[in-house]
Amino acid sequence: MKQTKIGLVTVGHYIYFEQFEGLFEELSRKGEAFAALLREEDCEICNAGYIDRPEDAFTAVRALKREDIDLLFIVLSTYVPSAVCAPFAKYLDVSQILIGIQPLEHLDYSHATTYMQLCNDDVCAMPEVAGVYRRLGKSIPPCIIASASMEGYIRSQVREWIAAARAMAAFKYETIGYLGHTYEGMYDMNTDPTAFTAAFGAHVKMLEICELSRLAEEVTEEETKRKIAHVRNIFEICDPSIDPLTDFVKDEDLALSARISVALKRLVEQNGLCALAYYYKSEKNNPYEPLSANLIIGNTLLTSSGIPLAGEADLKTAAAMLIMKALGGGGSFAEIHPFDTESNVVLVGHDGPHHIGISDGKPRLRKLKKYHGKSGSGIGVEFSLRSGPITMLSISVDENGKMQMIAAEGESLPGEIPQTGNTNTRVSFGCPIHEFLCRWCEAGPTHHFALGIGHHIAALRKFSVISGISLIEVK
Repeated sequence: MKQTKIGLVTVGHYIYFEQFEGLFEELSRKGEAFAALLREEDCEICNAGYIDRPEDAFTAVRALKREDIDLLFIVLSTYVPSAVCAPFAKYLDVSQILIGIQPLEHLDYSHATTYMQLCNDDVCAMPEVAGVYRRLGKSIPPCIIASASMEGYIRSQVREWIAAARAMAAFKYETIGYLGHTYEGMYDMNTDPTAFTAAFGAHVKMLEICELSRLAEEVTEEETKRKIAHVRNIFEICDPSIDPLTDFVKDEDLALSARISVALKRLVEQNGLCALAYYYKSEKNNPYEPLSANLIIGNTLLTSSGIPLAGEADLKTAAAMLIMKALGGGGSFAEIHPFDTESNVVLVGHDGPHHIGISDGKPRLRKLKKYHGKSGSGIGVEFSLRSGPITMLSISVDENGKMQMIAAEGESLPGEIPQTGNTNTRVSFGCPIHEFLCRWCEAGPTHHFALGIGHHIAALRKFSVISGISLIEVK
């Protein structure tokens, strides 16, 4: 994944430095300390230095615009006139965070000096600066306010903001593929590509199944053999289960899936895709039927490598999977399966694209004689997510045509799952499962969503601020 570019500027008031010897050096160290904090994260830092006059702010703005940053932290080192911050509000079209980290937990009141107060006046100008953003017609920036002793809180806030910026940057100047059409009758899947670009910024490229077919025909025997060896190394190949739809995985089945996997990766590379939504209905015995029915291994390998694929041409869930990947959760393609009132869990999973990097143990391959609701037959991927915290993220469209996120945090629990060639995970939400499912459904999600490990709602709240896409939290 490309590195997220994080801008940093530290601001102050030049008049103080003519009055108090050593103050400039002391306040400058605040910016240096915050830069050291940023260096702990996976990002590229664009530090504009210490700014204490509006004229210097204009110069810094031009430099940051050339860097094309994804997020800007503004460190208020003491009281600063809002004119020093106004250029960043006016000319930088990027999310900005105001930082006020006071060195002391409190002043030593009986020995406090003006110099000491100026060193701890980090929040003094924050209302003024926030107000000037509003007067300039800009959103008031979120604020991080803390004493320096609150190190854990500061780190968590910075980490979440950078994760949110990374998720937004994952769409920046990118192309998402759209192969085929949405599954017939799934109204929640339909997405206007222009509305998608308005929300996320990525271009949606329309692809044809014939291009994938041509690429599959060009795959050599040697490439197929190498891919088969790769698949055998990653997956456990299983015999049929109790489900009569399951069958033995034959050599020719594996060879077909391997060849299509090579072609699918080439399709992604040649079109410069960061994600792909796909579905091809196919007429019975059409030559494209085996092609479209044997994408599961290929799309799972691509999803696990960082290129999310969403089945049934669910473009919005491809976006949710991309966000989940950027937040560090992996992100599998999922939907609600039957629930279990005795164990107070719901099975969450799907056939198709999954992230094997977050699986509990070695993922399994199982041959399916038919796919329920789809044409053709092929190999399915079966596993559960590793035990621990999980996040579900759905992206749907409201009555005004606006994208919205719906998310919930739960817990993946160990236990038995059906051996049906589909991925399934046992998930609990700390309340009666039927009550949670009512609240989830009443929030208006799509029936597909991205399922990832870890709890990420705090970062999703920040992504909502950066992207302007509303977030509904289901608890």
